[in-house]
This record gives sequence, C-alpha cells and structure tokens, in this order.
Amino acid sequence: MHQEIEFVFRPEYGFDPAPVADAFSPGSISSVRDFHRTFPQYMPTPLVSLPSLASELGIKRLWVKDESKRFDLNSFKVLGGSYSIARYIASELALDPGRLSFDHLNAADVRDRLGAITFVTATDGNHGRSVAWSARELGQRSVVFVPKGTSDSRIRNIAKEGAEVRETDGNYDDTIRAARAWMDANGGVIVQDTAWEGYEEIPTWIMQGYAVLMHEAIEQMADDGGPTHVFLQAGVGSFAGGAAGLLARHYGADRPRVAVVEPSTAGCYYASALAADGDPHDIGGEMPSIMAGLACGEPNRLAWPILRDHADLYFRVSDEIAASGIRALAAPRGSDEPIVAGESAAGGIGILLSGAHAVDGSAIREALGLTASSRVLVVSTEGDTDPGHYTRIVNEKLYQASWE
Repeated sequence: MHQEIEFVFRPEYGFDPAPVADAFSPGSISSVRDFHRTFPQYMPTPLVSLPSLASELGIKRLWVKDESKRFDLNSFKVLGGSYSIARYIASELALDPGRLSFDHLNAADVRDRLGAITFVTATDGNHGRSVAWSARELGQRSVVFVPKGTSDSRIRNIAKEGAEVRETDGNYDDTIRAARAWMDANGGVIVQDTAWEGYEEIPTWIMQGYAVLMHEAIEQMADDGGPTHVFLQAGVGSFAGGAAGLLARHYGADRPRVAVVEPSTAGCYYASALAADGDPHDIGGEMPSIMAGLACGEPNRLAWPILRDHADLYFRVSDEIAASGIRALAAPRGSDEPIVAGESAAGGIGILLSGAHAVDGSAIREALGLTASSRVLVVSTEGDTDPGHYTRIVNEKLYQASWE
C-alpha cells in the first residue's frame, strides 16, 4: 500500500522576525480585522474545543477553528478576497486604508469615481467564490477561471455570486496563467493569492486578510495559555504563510510548533523544505487529490520565506488521511460537537489520529513533540464545498486509512 504520511523536519530554522516584518504584526492584522468588522456579516468564527477527541489523542487540549461559518460562504477565503479588493480600490482613489469600511466603499461618490472594474482570478473553488462575492458586494464584476475537473457544485457556488466562470484544460497553476492571459487581452485586475515578479501587493493584502482568522483564534485561546502546536494547510501557501507570520510576531521565540500540511500529490512546500538550498521549488504535472483546494505545485514566493523560517514540520498526506479527519469531526466522540469539515480542511486531524492509532504512529508523535500537556490548534478551513462527495466520504467511508 502507498505511504499515507511523509514528513520533513527542519529544526535548524529558528525564530527570525525579518521575513514577517510589520505586515503580519498583531497591530497590522488587528487593523485588517477592523475592516472586516464593518461588514454586516462579520463575526469571529467558532473556536470549538473537543475534549473527548483530545483525550483519545493523548493531549491536553484540541481546538478546531471552524471556518465553515465564515460569512455564510463555507470558507475562510473571503477574508483575503474582500480585503485585497478593498485595498485596491483605496489605492486607486487615494483613500486612507486605515479608514476603509464596507459603507464607505459602497458610497455613491466612491462608485462614481471608481467606475466599472472587472476582477479576474483563478481558483479551485473557494477563492473564486470569495472574489466573486466581494466584487459583487462592492458593485463590481468578476471573471473566474477554474481548472478541469472542478466539481459542478463549486462552479455553481461561484456563478451564483455573479461571476462569469470559465473552465480551463489545465491544472491549478495552468489556470492562473490562463487568467493572466485573459486579463492581458481583455483588461481588469487580477486578484490572486500567490505572487510573481512585479505582482506582490495584492497577494500581501490577501495574506493579511487570511491572518485575521488566526488573530481571532489567538484571542479566543488567550485564557487557556495558547497553543503548543498548530496545523496549517498549504496549497500555494498564502493562508499558512499569513497565519505563521502572525504566530511568529505574536509569540516571538515562544511560538507554537507549526506543521504545514499538503496532499501527497502536490507537496511543493514539502519539496522546498526537503531541498538543501532554502529556495522555493515548483512541482508540475497532474495533482489528483480530494484536497482540491491544496492541489498547487508552485509555492507563493512571499509565503515561502515565512514558512521556511517559522514552520517546523512539512507533511504530505494521502487522501485517506484527510478523509479520516473528515469522519472524526463529523462523528464526534463523547460530548464533543460535530464539525462539517471539507476535503481540504481535515488533514491535521487525520495526522493526529494516525499518530494515535497507526502502527507507526509513534514516529509522528515524536516528530511533532506531542505529550499529555500539548495544546493543539487545527484550522478547519472549509465546510462541505462539494456536498455530494462529502456525504459519500462520511457515509460510505471512502478512502479508509490503514488504521480505521
């Protein structure tokens, strides 16, 4: 049978605040959160404590940050999409970014001065939906490119937010190139959560937006001493980089141990960590995985230095590991409450379960440094964004892990 979990441990990298600078300081992210607070839909998503599962795993505390409750959009992505579009509008009209608000951006004079803008993006689903929603809420148009094989439910969710959806014949990274080419030919503004030469401002704003969820979580955990371990999923790495940047700035040298989680078929951060040169490394080809939101082969050049210096372990996990986490959250232990976690949301839970139950689980626990006093945070970044597939994973036990 194929290997379900592989990991790289990089203990030689210690705390260095240089890569995160001021962009991910607690004060900077608090200001970004102030913008989100001006939306009528805003409230912090739940931080769910799961004491019965924590006991099964042999740790003190387990928290799951449930992003399925974000703005009724079933994903955290709107935090980056809305803030980056707002900052772009502010830069175009010379507005004070520290005073941005939903009402101000929707004021008639602002719309008149701005005119019509088409925001363009590539997505596997959640990011595109967030850009479409944000553009519509701020009175603008969007065109969203999706890679081949994107589920019909994800495409419908993007379209219902008012976007024009275009499907490509390539993978996620090919789809980004298609979106850029369309924008070059037709005009518009690309809103992508990865960076390339000459394109860094908008990705930075997106990463700052994503970091708001970790700002909330730090606040929600404050009375319990904060986490000793945090699991962060990486596709292009913008969420993981933003969250790790804030953790590094908030906790300093006492930051929690950070584990990056990717699919086995698309581990560009795993490959970058495995290399000896400290540079980001791309991978190519097909990347089939139920973790569609993480199936990316080219790491964000802004996120990589942060994760290189502020993460400790880089995991590649099979679909079975992700599915085991989905099922554990859907069928809670004891008095724990159920959580609907999508395919890209539950890899961290699957790793913890494997550490507790798999034949070679002791190696995972040892690498993570888990003990009876550990306090672990897992971010469930999405809900059932493909409801039919989610139901089959839960009810039919698709993709069973070796220990299940």
